Order: sequence, then C-alpha cells, then structure tokens
Amino acid sequence: MTTESTEPAGSAGPAEPAAASGGGGARAWLRERSELGVCLLLFALGVLVLTDALTMDVDIAQRGPIGPRTVPFVVGAGLLLVGALLAVDVLRGGRGEAEGGEDVDLDEPADWRTVLLLTGVFLAAAVLIGPLGFPIAGALLFWGAAYALGSRHYDRDPLIAAGLSLFTYFVFDNLLGVPLPGGPLMGVL
Repeated sequence: MTTESTEPAGSAGPAEPAAASGGGGARAWLRERSELGVCLLLFALGVLVLTDALTMDVDIAQRGPIGPRTVPFVVGAGLLLVGALLAVDVLRGGRGEAEGGEDVDLDEPADWRTVLLLTGVFLAAAVLIGPLGFPIAGALLFWGAAYALGSRHYDRDPLIAAGLSLFTYFVFDNLLGVPLPGGPLMGVL
C-alpha cells in the first residue's frame, strides 16, 4: 500500500526551496511577512517628509499662527506612526486579506492600454501646463483621462472637461490664492 501526498505535483511549501538553497530561513520568514516592505516604505516617506519640513525656508513675516511647516510635520509623524503600528501588527502575526473585490476578476490580465494612456495624458499635461496654461492643459488632462477610462461621449466630455478645468483654476487662483499659469488665456481670465 502506498501513501499519496495531498499536495499537487511540483508544488513545494515555502520553506522547502529556501532550505534547499541553504540559509533560506530568513527568506522564508520575510516572504511570510512581506507587509514589512510597506512598513519600510511608510517609514522612509515619513522621514523624507519630516526632513523636508525641517529644511523648509520660512520667513517669519509670512508665518501665521499655524505656519507652513505644520501640515508636513503632521503628515510625516502620521506616516511614521502608521508604519510603526503596521510593523507591530505584522510582527504579531497580522496578515492582509487577499483581494476579493466584487467587480475585480483576478484571472484577467492587467489593462496596460489604459495604464499607458493615463500615463501619457498625465505626462502631456505636465509638459503643456507651462506653455498653454492650466485651463487648457487641465481641460486636456480631464478629457484625456475620461477617454482613457472608456468614456466615448465626444460632444459632452470636452465641455465637462473645460468647465471642470476653469472651475479648478478659479478655485485655486482666486479663492485659495495659489497662482496657476494662465497661459494665453491669462488676460481673458
């Protein structure tokens, strides 16, 4: 009488290949706690934000009761805190759940066409914002993103994109006091 293994042929546990290569105990331990990479990323971002906030030039006359360093300090400290709490959770055995989105088919390949179109739209907007100004570059950004994500309303989408871009320009430029380049429309707006 022979005993058969319940594991499929060709599959080995995570510790077997590591042990066969010699010194794989650390690799297997890290593979089981891969969320620690996210912890390191959060910690590095927190240190970067805090370092940038500490080296920020602030004129005393420009500083209000809160100052421009407050938000970077809060964000940097929050990143460090979340990274530390996540690391503690992972080291105590906590694991993230596998993706089980209700409208995500995990067997389908990634839609690289959409990703590349969105990347191209963002890069084009970044290049065009200087010469064309934010209202025109923003309208191209919003329309291009809608097109890349599948909208094919050629009569409606450009109008919505232009309206959204102008609204964003006015909110940032007039209400928030953040000057955005107006481009050729600078005198008109």
